[in-house]
Amino acid sequence: MMQPMTEETALLKLADYCARGEHCASELLTKLAAWHVPEEARMRIMRELQERRYFDDERYARAFVKDKVNYTKWGRRKVEQALWQKHISEDIRQRVLDEVDTDDYVRVLRPLLQQKRRTTKARSDYELQQKLVRFALSRGYTMDVIRQCMEVDDAIEAEDEM
Repeated sequence: MMQPMTEETALLKLADYCARGEHCASELLTKLAAWHVPEEARMRIMRELQERRYFDDERYARAFVKDKVNYTKWGRRKVEQALWQKHISEDIRQRVLDEVDTDDYVRVLRPLLQQKRRTTKARSDYELQQKLVRFALSRGYTMDVIRQCMEVDDAIEAEDEM
């Protein structure tokens, strides 16, 4: 069985970990538990790190949402689920997700759908539309954003055919 890490060592290791990137409270608590740090020491360490602003769940959520929307190209639902799994509070999740403009989701989803449209085989336009909708839903996009992108793509495609 592993010996518990001392409180001072755990504090220094977590401070270093936080200094290298954004992390949420649940990630830090998971590390402390894995290091077998006693519960009372965990709370003191977390309080100390929070007072020194090494972590902040709202700051973490903002960075997480920005990365997932812009780089991983996730939609609102998938990002919201991931934040829930990281035990980010409901009010922080809603506030941060509401800051993302619908146009940002559209800007990210439209090229994804265009690329997917080129590589998707379907027997009819209806089947193609259904496959594209399922793809976008699996990426966490809501139907209103999907419809918005599909309508624009259909209009562009109709113009190209003329």
